[in-house]
Amino acid sequence: MLAKWKLSEIIVLSVLAVVFGVVYLAFVQLGNVMAGIMGPIGYEWIFGIWFIVSIIAAYILRKPGTAFLSETIAGTVEVLIGSATGPMLIVTAMVQGAGAEAVFAATRYKRWSVWVLMLAGMGSSVTSFAWSYFISGYGALDSGYVTLMFVLRLASGAILAGLLGKWISDGLYQTGVLNSYAIARAKKRDTYEEAS
Repeated sequence: MLAKWKLSEIIVLSVLAVVFGVVYLAFVQLGNVMAGIMGPIGYEWIFGIWFIVSIIAAYILRKPGTAFLSETIAGTVEVLIGSATGPMLIVTAMVQGAGAEAVFAATRYKRWSVWVLMLAGMGSSVTSFAWSYFISGYGALDSGYVTLMFVLRLASGAILAGLLGKWISDGLYQTGVLNSYAIARAKKRDTYEEAS
């Protein structure tokens, strides 16, 4: 999968994954507080944050496998720095990354609009919710409650992963640090086409 990647792309993917692995672990604490107040549904409001690296890395690099790899590495980092969930978290990260990756693959890695990024966040929501349903025993909960949990996770994936991920990536692009990556080539091409 990494055979056609430049070293600089692998480094960016890795740095993003490590940074967001730390962010993910920090957000677990916020999720625990929210769940303590609201019950299991408390996590759903912020669940999209745990998909964000897959959106950011894929949007910047625009290569097959980026969403899946970045999420998997971030999950591994989260485990290595002390997640109480343990190695099962790596599988969870793979499931989340696969959801976003499927959306990007469906566009053949050629469409990067805000709507595609939001759909990718929702793709992670779908795969992660299906996984959580069985792993976390959601079947024991009231069906209306579970439906609300799912809707909130979809919204969180679209907003916190899709919209926020695009905003962060575009902000990084504006600094000039991404000038040698696919996001910069696409932005320059779009600017040229608009000017023509």
